[in-house]
Amino acid sequence: MKIVITGASGQLGSELHELLGNDTDKECYFLDRKQLPLDKIILIQDILGMYQPDLIIHAGAYTAVDKAEEEYEIANLVNHVACEEIAQYCRIHGAKLIAISTDYVFDGNSALPLTEDAPTAPINAYGMTKLDGEKAIQKWCPEAIIIRTSWVYSAYGKNFVKTMCRLMAERDTVNVINDQIGSPTYAKDLANAILKIADAPDWKAGIYHYSNEGEISWYDFAVAIRDAHSFDCQVKPIPTSAYPTAAQRPKYSLLDKSKIKAAYAVEVPDWRYSLAKMLAEEIKNQ
Repeated sequence: MKIVITGASGQLGSELHELLGNDTDKECYFLDRKQLPLDKIILIQDILGMYQPDLIIHAGAYTAVDKAEEEYEIANLVNHVACEEIAQYCRIHGAKLIAISTDYVFDGNSALPLTEDAPTAPINAYGMTKLDGEKAIQKWCPEAIIIRTSWVYSAYGKNFVKTMCRLMAERDTVNVINDQIGSPTYAKDLANAILKIADAPDWKAGIYHYSNEGEISWYDFAVAIRDAHSFDCQVKPIPTSAYPTAAQRPKYSLLDKSKIKAAYAVEVPDWRYSLAKMLAEEIKNQ
């Protein structure tokens, strides 16, 4: 099987590279923004044609949530129009597509875990462009699989866990928001889920949700990170209103994982277990 992975230098792309590195049954091409510039729309189908993939794992995205408010045009090119081009390529050439989306397609007003058919209503530019990307994929490649995820972290790249570790090592106190609720996603767990779907005998198109199990706030997450590392740092809970950002964040974006578990028997580890695994891996790699 020939696989093209976009966003190769990102958190998920890096985890996929690690997992697929020794897989002799698959011919994998990892494309970062230099090999596949998602903002250069006119080039996308020609570049994909050079590799002739059987499967595209589209993990590349514009993810600077606050910056997207002022850079809507570039965010829309990468998160929406590029998805349209990739979906069109898959439709024309019969390639399969697994594309990664986000909890930010929701408005955050739910009080229950969000299913795949929950109403979408993004409250920031990033979420709008990702939702438009989903719609373009479903229009041009209805056989695609779209996986929405949330709060992604990894031993690779920049993320909340690594930022907290750095700040807690430097400071006596950190303030962390306690009124945004969801669940983190260890990118290696998501990568494993994607590969299980890719190898499954039955391809079941549609939208799926994936994050680690559990319901927490960013504050809860920060406390767990501190305790795991035994940092001598006080973590103070603050409301969202005390930490204004250019882009609004959903107050509640806990994803219901029932569908992906039932369709593909995907394992969904508890967030505490996965956090411990990631921190152990980071220590090992230091």
